[in-house]
Amino acid sequence: MNTESIEFIRTQPPFDSLSPAEQAEIAQTAETVSFLAGEQILEQGGDPSHHLHVIGRGTVRLVRDGQVVQVLEEGECFGYPSMINQSAPTFDVVAEEESVIFRIPDRVFYKLTHNQQFAQFFLKNLGARLRYAAQTENASVGGELTTPVKNLLVRPPVTVSPAASVADAAKSMRRAWVDAALVLTDPPGIITDHDFQVKVLAEELGPDTPVQQVMSRPLKTLPAETPVHGALLFMLEENIHHLPVTQEGEVTGIVTASDLLRHQAKSPLYLMRQLENLDSPDVLVRYAVEIAGMVENLVNGGLDVTQIGRVIASINDVLVRRLLRLAEEKLGPPPTPYSWIVFGSEGRLEQALLTDQDNALVYQTDSPEAQTYFARLAQTVVDYLLKAGFPLCPGGYMATNWCKPLDKWVNLFKNWINTPNPQALMETGIFFDLRPVHGELSVEPLEQVIVESGSNGVFLGQLARATIEFRPPLGFFRRIRVDDGQVDLKKGGIAPIVGLARLYALEGKIRVHTTVERLEGAVEAGTLSREGAETLIETYRFLMQIRLREQLAAIRAGDRPGNRIRLTALSALENKHLKDAFLAIREMQEAASQRFRTELLG
Repeated sequence: MNTESIEFIRTQPPFDSLSPAEQAEIAQTAETVSFLAGEQILEQGGDPSHHLHVIGRGTVRLVRDGQVVQVLEEGECFGYPSMINQSAPTFDVVAEEESVIFRIPDRVFYKLTHNQQFAQFFLKNLGARLRYAAQTENASVGGELTTPVKNLLVRPPVTVSPAASVADAAKSMRRAWVDAALVLTDPPGIITDHDFQVKVLAEELGPDTPVQQVMSRPLKTLPAETPVHGALLFMLEENIHHLPVTQEGEVTGIVTASDLLRHQAKSPLYLMRQLENLDSPDVLVRYAVEIAGMVENLVNGGLDVTQIGRVIASINDVLVRRLLRLAEEKLGPPPTPYSWIVFGSEGRLEQALLTDQDNALVYQTDSPEAQTYFARLAQTVVDYLLKAGFPLCPGGYMATNWCKPLDKWVNLFKNWINTPNPQALMETGIFFDLRPVHGELSVEPLEQVIVESGSNGVFLGQLARATIEFRPPLGFFRRIRVDDGQVDLKKGGIAPIVGLARLYALEGKIRVHTTVERLEGAVEAGTLSREGAETLIETYRFLMQIRLREQLAAIRAGDRPGNRIRLTALSALENKHLKDAFLAIREMQEAASQRFRTELLG
């Protein structure tokens, strides 16, 4: 190989992961072969390949049974499945134009697979390759949030007897300079400085009150090996400020919100505490900026995008609940129980940066009074959220337009399910992601209708048809189709996976919220293969991670974040993964089309 060819190989993934010695071996053993346009390189059903082929210049097409299925471009590899399995090629490989191919002997290839990163590229399926790439990236970031929570413990817990007075407990806590103590009951309980305020002083109890009368039990605990981000999320979702940590079943210490505040700047727990004490929505003008800074901090802390979504959803839930309470103080108590629900990415716990509002309101008993009250409540909270940086939904999917009594919601969902229309389902499918955030009204009747939809084959077929309307941006011969050098990751990749996960979860009657949980649940329910679920999960994480990275970069540059990215912003390996991801999504959509016979519905 000449010097120019060697430099080309070194810059291509996965060869860029090889050591200088390994790259030198390729330079010494690889041969350069030229092919004219239309010349066959490998034959379908012919002799096994004995080389790893790398396209140095030009393009080649993969042809199966006379049909072109894909075109490979410069830097891409072929021939390795046949070489690894020592089996006949499953495609004809034909030069699309005059091409230069670098051929690396099989003996050299097998030697190079001792390099784990190189081997991962060829020997694992797409899901495994994307998972490995994500783990490698997170490891390079470091990640204070991935350290075990036990590392935050500085002392064993202060303990008090259940018969001790609250005065004695307060003195013990003051001597140790802590704001919580373990109560030695069976099972143990906990008492905190907050308990002294709301359960003793506010209730006008005396200092001789026994601790067991005001303690909290049972304990909400986590194992000592739980990563810090797991403890953070647990405390957010459980709305607690003190977390007992256990080792071999015994409490070895108590982590507080203050410990996590010291451990991490711009902590979600700090923002949650601010929101709980919010007295006016007018102070929310910087909420979007604070969320963006927090998200960047979480990324730098080593969290993947799905974990970040759960953290931000928990924070947004606290905000919505506080805004609803403020609205109730302004408008008076509601005339009938209600539930504020969210859907879309917020309903799936997958929103990182603030996006359009997707919310609705369900109330129990219909009446003119209820209609007037909840219309005002919806308008008030939607306006509050707008101040906080949540834009109005262009499609109008907000509580100001979607405010109905429970029985009408149930009838509406039944109508969507029993007389499904693909266009309507494409527009309203996000309602099937609903999640109640605040209110005393149970929406169980509505959720039960959703679960039962999995038994309606016609509905599932129409939902499948609506789902595959979102197609990956692949053009002729499965090349990535760009618009001004950009691709829309949401429309072309994220939305199709979300739709497939929703479809298979409904078929399996699975009641979970996140896309990853739905895909995992579909495997357990038998509606999706494990390999298919793994591919979609890791592809989803990859696309979400890339999008979030580019959105944060846009914010830093003073631009508005969006869903479109430039391919030039991606590394060569990311470009390769992106193309493989779109191909995998297309194949999964085709499988869904066949499974639900969508071609017969039209």
